[in-house]
Parts: sequence; structure tokens; C-alpha cells
Amino acid sequence: MRLLILDRDGVINQDSDAFIKSVDEWIPIPGSLEAIARANQIGFSIVVVSNQSGLARGLFDIDMLNKIHNHMINEISRFGGRIEAIFFCPHGPNEDCLCRKPKPGLLVEAGKRLNVDLSSATLVGDRDSDLLAARAVGARQMLVETGHGRKTKATLELGSGVIVRSDLADAVQWLSENL
Repeated sequence: MRLLILDRDGVINQDSDAFIKSVDEWIPIPGSLEAIARANQIGFSIVVVSNQSGLARGLFDIDMLNKIHNHMINEISRFGGRIEAIFFCPHGPNEDCLCRKPKPGLLVEAGKRLNVDLSSATLVGDRDSDLLAARAVGARQMLVETGHGRKTKATLELGSGVIVRSDLADAVQWLSENL
């Protein structure tokens, strides 16, 4: 199984410094839903791995998060795409949990549940925390310039091994040409 691990906010949907707290605030980045369907078509299974500290902050509850995720899944399916699973960290940044990226706990859990060697996986994210989590499990690191990606790109070290693409559609195109 080829595994593609996607961060959510800033990769699939537009990010917000005020958090995505409702279905109405979940706005897909143009081309991202089609890109997920394309990734499925070229043989990737896809999981979403996302820090969701808005839960710990009381900005939304688990029922609302499930509604947002169900909406995302339904929107992706309209383009023929499929998400295998969604893994999220509900903790705040100061809780020192093992699942909050940049720690690799969510990725390790995804690998275990799907029985996949993460060194063969690719993670697409827009923040240092995504890249560090991918590096910790030996996954290929891809940075998209959407969300916080441009700011993150400005801090990348040359030769870091990170593949930089403009957005998720461009990342999937690169993957299709470099299988």
C-alpha cells in the first residue's frame, strides 16, 4: 500500500488563525479535492493527520469536529476521492502529549492501524511541525505553499530533503510523475 498522509488545515482546506470551528468555515483550497481523487486513482491510500487544539481550547466540541470531517469526506467523495482514516490530536500546545505534531504519535498510530511501513509514506503539510513529524518516522516530506507553507518555506534549510510544491494538486502531480 502506498500511503499519502495529509495535514488538513492549510493543505486540504483554507487555514484560519481563528481556527476552523464549523462546517461553514471549512473551505477547500481550489483543486485539493480533485487532487485527493487523483492520488487515489494513481494508487495512494490517504489519511489525514491533524492537530486540533480548538477542542482543548473549547472553541468547538467533538460533535462539531465530526461534522466538519464528515462534510470534508462527503465533498471529497463528490470528486471520486476517498479518505481511509482521520487521526487528530485533541490536545493543546502545552499539554506535552505524544500525538501533537511535531511529535510522531499520530503518524505512528496511522502506520500501525493500516499496517504500513511509514518510511515508504509521503506526508504533505504546510508547517514545520508536519515536516518534523514526517522526518521522525522516515516518511518523505512535502511542503505545500498554501496555508502557512510560504512562511515555512522561507525558513527551510537548503538540502533539507523537503520537496516543495505550490499546492496539493501540484504535489499529487509530482507524485504521479515520480512513482
